[in-house]
Amino acid sequence: MVGSSPPPYRRAPGGFRENNQVSTFSFTRCCCCVFSLIFIVVAIVGVIALVVFMVLKPKKPEFNLQSVTVVSLETYPPLGSALTSMEVFLTLNITMAFTALNPNKVGIKYSGSEFYVMYKDMPLGVAVVPPFYQPSHSNTTVQTELVVTRVNILQAAALDLIRDATVNDRVPLRITGDVGARIRVLQINSPKVQVSLDCQIVISPRRRALTSKQCGVDGVIF
Repeated sequence: MVGSSPPPYRRAPGGFRENNQVSTFSFTRCCCCVFSLIFIVVAIVGVIALVVFMVLKPKKPEFNLQSVTVVSLETYPPLGSALTSMEVFLTLNITMAFTALNPNKVGIKYSGSEFYVMYKDMPLGVAVVPPFYQPSHSNTTVQTELVVTRVNILQAAALDLIRDATVNDRVPLRITGDVGARIRVLQINSPKVQVSLDCQIVISPRRRALTSKQCGVDGVIF
């Protein structure tokens, strides 16, 4: 009929539901592709790391205390004088040399380390070893210095220190600390190797020298 308006547009039932299902399917497929790609990359990296490990056969590095040099050891009151109070002030300056042995075919990156020096389980100070890199198949010596200025040693420890320094001429010290190291190949870091060092040393105040040393080393991989 002339002049009649067209019938109103009606959306087919279920059209919105079909579009929603298509969008959900596309999103799910995209997520599956992304996760599959991540899995493939991780698998490739794992295979490369395994091949490198099998070829290089990395070994645990060795880290040990080599020598101790006594620069100065003084007390106040001075050694040999009468002890008029229960307080003794210790001034100590020692230089320690540590050796690091790398038996691997690649270099090792050592993190910074702190070594605690104690007398009769009383902390005297901390010696710091800065980070360093060690080439393959090498033996490296690193040095650090401990400077203790007028540390107050109280009560029984003061009497023990005076007796050890004057009568026995032997002052026992304990040096303990952890060293962290990683092997790096093809921009891939190996698991961290932590070497724990615990040394019992004895120094002679009169000769200002190291008289005995006994160290224990323990390694942990994590």
